[in-house]
Amino acid sequence: MAERVYVSRPLPAPATEPLVAAGLVVDQQGEDRPATREELLEGSAGASGVLSMLTDRIDGELLDTAPRLRVVANLAVGFDNMDVPAATERGVVLTNTPGVLTDATADLAFTLLLAAARRVGEGERLVRSGSWTVWGPTQLLGRAVAGTTLGIVGMGAIGSAVAERARGFGMSVVYFNRRRAPEAEQRTGARYVPFDELLATSDFVSLHAPLNDDSRHLLDAAALARMKSTAVLVNTARGPLVDEAALVAALRSGTIAAAGLDVYEAEPVLAPGLTELDNVVLLPHIGSATTATRAAMVELACANIVAVLRGDPPPTPLNPEVLT
Repeated sequence: MAERVYVSRPLPAPATEPLVAAGLVVDQQGEDRPATREELLEGSAGASGVLSMLTDRIDGELLDTAPRLRVVANLAVGFDNMDVPAATERGVVLTNTPGVLTDATADLAFTLLLAAARRVGEGERLVRSGSWTVWGPTQLLGRAVAGTTLGIVGMGAIGSAVAERARGFGMSVVYFNRRRAPEAEQRTGARYVPFDELLATSDFVSLHAPLNDDSRHLLDAAALARMKSTAVLVNTARGPLVDEAALVAALRSGTIAAAGLDVYEAEPVLAPGLTELDNVVLLPHIGSATTATRAAMVELACANIVAVLRGDPPPTPLNPEVLT
């Protein structure tokens, strides 16, 4: 009997073709929405593989209801929705999709940086509303980008890619990371500084750190207060890195000047008052949303599943010790 793979949401092309080509039976949640918890548990029961979304919680309860499960492939680079120790304990391989979304996410981070700096959202709303009447020398004055300092929190692949883009805009780059990143320093010219110094000296702060117990609410009220009053915060990583209620207060009071967000603390729910602010650019978690990038993510997720079910090492395991 062919092994079964549960896919928790419809996928962009090539969709499940690689799984079918490998002789696997695919059971896909058919509606374009997150699977409910009940659907996720039911779909995973009896499956050998699961292709999950970042909205799916992969935990001990799910693993215990799926005794045949051998691999879960997360369609994301972040994996804070997955209980890695629980999976490792049960011998289930977890994988993610790093690398293939680096450029798309870095591009969007810089899009948000520029949009917030130059008040693009406000200008677009002004034109659409019909309220724009004439050019004026004081209208929607924004912040310069060239010659400023960009602080990057999390100098992994995406953070490094943002640093490379910043060089093209004539920015100086400082970064904070759990460990020094000498290769990235050499490639981008970025300079390592302590976290507090980054906050105090950066004109723009862009978040690219993973979400874990140590990084949750990394940008809280106290951290926001250490930033320049002219600073712009950009977050394309994970929403809970920022205390969203504290950010609303900081944007209202002028503690910081502006923000650009693609991710939120309790997606899709936003902190009260956030949508009422003109000095924040809001996007619906589209960091990797290009046709080519999403196709590459799907291909990599499928390749991870096929490899494990064939008895081969997957391209991007999160807990490779399970394979030994």
